[in-house]
Amino acid sequence: MIRPFLKPLNALVAGYSFSVSCITGRVSVSGMPVSASIELTNYCNLKCPECLSGSDRMLRERGFMDLTLFEKVIKELKPYVFNLNLYFQGEPMLHPKFFSFLKKAKGVYTTVSTNGHFLSEDNANKLAKSGLDRLIISLDGLDQQSYSSYRVNGNIDLVLQGIRNVAEAKKRHSSRLKLTIQFLVNRNNEHQIDQVKHYAREIKASLKLKSMQIIDSGSIEQWLPSAPQFSRYEIKDEHYVIKNPMPDRCARLWFNPVITWDGKVLPCCFDKDAQHVMGDLNEDSFRDIWDGPRYRLFRKAVFSDRKLIEICRNCTSGLSGVRY
Repeated sequence: MIRPFLKPLNALVAGYSFSVSCITGRVSVSGMPVSASIELTNYCNLKCPECLSGSDRMLRERGFMDLTLFEKVIKELKPYVFNLNLYFQGEPMLHPKFFSFLKKAKGVYTTVSTNGHFLSEDNANKLAKSGLDRLIISLDGLDQQSYSSYRVNGNIDLVLQGIRNVAEAKKRHSSRLKLTIQFLVNRNNEHQIDQVKHYAREIKASLKLKSMQIIDSGSIEQWLPSAPQFSRYEIKDEHYVIKNPMPDRCARLWFNPVITWDGKVLPCCFDKDAQHVMGDLNEDSFRDIWDGPRYRLFRKAVFSDRKLIEICRNCTSGLSGVRY
């Protein structure tokens, strides 16, 4: 049985250790993370050009998480974390045992993010009854042209029908599932922001307007919207750079680790190609990895000079005035 006070106590201890580290400059970690992202798969059905998975720039192996590994992760993290994100790279609903993962995650606030191509009426009913807390559906355009300019190989009609299926299933089953429409604002769809706001209200969903992370610097101008609050980048010395002042600290290293489909523990969601593996859950416990030497050295490196770390140079941690 999970003691009800353990999660808030852990959050307090973790927050205190991060604050002390920021004030003193001496890195120390107490407690466990308060949330985690778990990658069910890094396969995807789409070819989004600024996604490492979709653009085929990803160098790490592709695969599906083993349910036994997930059970091990949940057993260790469940007493401490307030929420789990069952996505990272790839499309989580491609996993052949997707609904088994939702069942195993019960008892923790759980979010899934999907591109919306697998929301059949049957799957929508299963989602509404699964106990899943939040479903984020990417809808990056309201017509096929604007949508598929980024969601390459995507079908806007299929996604819109899937959203309707989920909305109706929620109503049918009196489900507590929260529905969020995520709109990745770019040059090809920014003219539809008012329309997507109206659409979200119509289907009783929350709306997240999000700026794009761009991994190919040569294509920034192709995607940058005109509104500055939706652009992470600005021109300096004739080059586009992220607006982030890049302070030498990062709360993600105390609160939000990522676990890949094959059990690798990563420092954060910006390490998309697993360049900084902190440990392997097939070999060690999460706590041993969390408190281990690789994590300690990486946290110290961030506190010393974060700009030297490649994955940090496109990171939003510390960025203000921009939607992300």
